[in-house]
Amino acid sequence: MPKLRIGSRGSQLALCQANLISALLCARGHEVEIEIIHTTGDKITDVPLAQVGAKGGLGKGIFTKEIEEALAAGRIDLAVHSLKDLPTELPPGFEIAAITERQDPRDAFCSRLYAKIEELPRGARLGTSSLRRRAQLKAIRPDLDVHPLRGNVDTRLRKLEQGEYAAIILASAGLKRLGRTELIQQIIPAETMCPAAGQGALGIEIRDGDSATRQHLAFLNDAAARATTTCERALLNRLGGGCQVPIGAFAEVRKDDRNQLHLEAIVADPDGLRLLRESRDGDLNHPEQLGNEVGQTLLGRGGDEILEAVYGRGLAVPPQP
Repeated sequence: MPKLRIGSRGSQLALCQANLISALLCARGHEVEIEIIHTTGDKITDVPLAQVGAKGGLGKGIFTKEIEEALAAGRIDLAVHSLKDLPTELPPGFEIAAITERQDPRDAFCSRLYAKIEELPRGARLGTSSLRRRAQLKAIRPDLDVHPLRGNVDTRLRKLEQGEYAAIILASAGLKRLGRTELIQQIIPAETMCPAAGQGALGIEIRDGDSATRQHLAFLNDAAARATTTCERALLNRLGGGCQVPIGAFAEVRKDDRNQLHLEAIVADPDGLRLLRESRDGDLNHPEQLGNEVGQTLLGRGGDEILEAVYGRGLAVPPQP
C-alpha cells in the first residue's frame, strides 16, 4: 500500500482528527505522515472569526487556503478538515473524497456551576465567537452578556475553569473526540440551537482527479453523513453564507422512513431580534434539492435582508466573487 501524507492544522483538535484518519489508514497497511500547516485563521487571533476574512484578505477558506496550497503543490496527498470549515464551493482542482461517519453535530453547554442555559443568572457572561450561536442565545436569553471567546479547546475550557465565564458553548463533537467532556452540562437540542452546516463530520480533501488516492479513501465515506451534510451545505451555499455567518442547518435521516431526509434551518439576526426557522422533508437521494429549496424559502421570507444587515454592520465578510 502506498505511503500517504496528511495535511492538518496544528491545533490539538485538528491533530486528533488527523491521527484518527491516520490510524484507520495504517490499519489498512498504509504508511502515513502528518504535516502541520498553519492557516490564516490560526494566525489571526485578535479579531472575531466572522471578521477574519476581512483582515486576512479572504472571504472564505480561512482555515483551508494554505492546506490546499500544499495539496496543489504535491507536498501532501490528502487534507483532513472539520467539514464545517470547508467552503461550500471548493476552489478548482480539489474534491472531497470522503465524509466520515458523523459525531454528534449538536452544540454543548459547558459550565462549572449551571446545568443548562435557562439556569444562568441575568447578565451572566457566556463565551462564544460564533454569530450563529450568539443569535440563537440572544433569541432565548436576551439578558445574557455574550462575549467573544477564541482559542483552542483547552484555552477556552481553561478560561471557563478560571471563572472568566459563567458558561461557554462548544461543538460537542470536538469535546468528545478529545475526551474533554467533564464540563459538558447540556447537549443543546437542535430545536434550541441549530448547529453549523457540516458540524461533527470530517471532510477528506484531495486533488481533483486523483483517482488512486480517492480509491484508497473510499472506505472512510459514510453514506448517511454524505447525504445529510450535502443537504446542509447546499442550503448554506444557496444562502451565500460561510461557516461564520448566523446560519444553522441540521439534516438527519428520518427514523420512520429511511428514504427521507429532514432538514431544520435558521437564519438569524446576531442580536436575536429576528430569527427565521424553516423545516422540510425531502428525498434522501436528492439532498442538494432539499437544501436549495429550504434556502430559497428562507431568502424569500426575509433571510436576504438579515444577511445583508450582518454584512452591512461589518459583523461578517460577505461572499467573495
